[in-house]
Amino acid sequence: MALVLAFGVVLLISVSLSGLAARTVLSTALLFLLAGALIGQGGFGWVDIPSNGAFVTGLADLALFTVLFTDGQRAGLPALREGWRLSGRALGLAMPLTMIGIAIPAHFLAGLDWTTALLVGAILSPTDPVFASAIVGRADVPLRLRRLLNVESGLNDGLALPFVLIFLATATNSDTDFATIGIELVAGLALGIAVAAVVALAWRLKALTAEPRLQALGPLAIGVIVYAGCHLTHANPYLAAFAAGSALATLDRVTAEHFEHFGDLLSETTKFAALLVFGALITPERISHLTLGDWAVAVIAILLVRPAAMMLSLLRTPLPARERSVAAWFGPKGFASVVYVLLALQAGIPAGEHVFDLVAVTIALSIVLHSSTDVPVAKALAVEPPDNLPTGLPETTRREP
Repeated sequence: MALVLAFGVVLLISVSLSGLAARTVLSTALLFLLAGALIGQGGFGWVDIPSNGAFVTGLADLALFTVLFTDGQRAGLPALREGWRLSGRALGLAMPLTMIGIAIPAHFLAGLDWTTALLVGAILSPTDPVFASAIVGRADVPLRLRRLLNVESGLNDGLALPFVLIFLATATNSDTDFATIGIELVAGLALGIAVAAVVALAWRLKALTAEPRLQALGPLAIGVIVYAGCHLTHANPYLAAFAAGSALATLDRVTAEHFEHFGDLLSETTKFAALLVFGALITPERISHLTLGDWAVAVIAILLVRPAAMMLSLLRTPLPARERSVAAWFGPKGFASVVYVLLALQAGIPAGEHVFDLVAVTIALSIVLHSSTDVPVAKALAVEPPDNLPTGLPETTRREP
């Protein structure tokens, strides 16, 4: 119950400071990460959460699914078609380059064997621009840039999973069943699209009409069905989440728009809860044994590999240089990496603890850097933070400027 109390307190503080965070480098994501570190065994020791427990994996999995389902509803088929050239480069070129670019220093600087180094590269290759909310979540930021980052993050989580499973199986000397992995990917796409399409088409019948105040619960029900269906059939839940959201936005844009505000709040809540728990797992004891080479890997992955890979993939594209730089910088490591590194830890590979600590430090560093630079970058794009945020005072007591 101490964890629930801490979540409520930090959530209240974050909401109260959200107006300030929208104008400055203060980050609500960073607040939850720091709060988790304080209440965990590395701080006051109020909660003890085992990193290999089902609770941690389940929470991170649910948070990632929720974020992808919500993001998918911002990327209907027309949007995917319009931005596919840029997104295709990010997924087909930047992502493999990032995977290999991280594996090389992980092998030579962190001392991991090549299989484990490639596993680290695969775990850290997905991006999560939800931490760059001042960029991705603003309507006045160029649409092509928001669409590029949104589609990239929505699809690369699921696309990275086969590589994670392949390198994980190799590291544990297990047989890799490529056919099964492929079936799970296709099944995730098919299940997500099928469920959303059937429901959206059924809603066109005159007999099925939702009361306006309950309309946002329709997409929620679709998400719950897809999530449960994936775990019952072993279909890829992350591709299914994004595919279901995108299919719903394509076939029933009105319903998707009604869900948008509620979905944002839901994904923010699960994201913050996962960050709080993840922060509690990062203790001084866990990271004290990391070498200078390990820290160098984390820094290189964020400051060099991702920007270089993305800039290279976007060469000779119509995207302006400034927007290309923003796309290259905003490659935060998020929930997909958390879920995948927990899979590696639970698989019992020889270097499992080392991999977890290395990835955890990289994710934490990414959250600090990316969530605290979104506002300055937004200003560089000539986008001003909102200046009409409510003060909390009654209208009659506010002073005129």
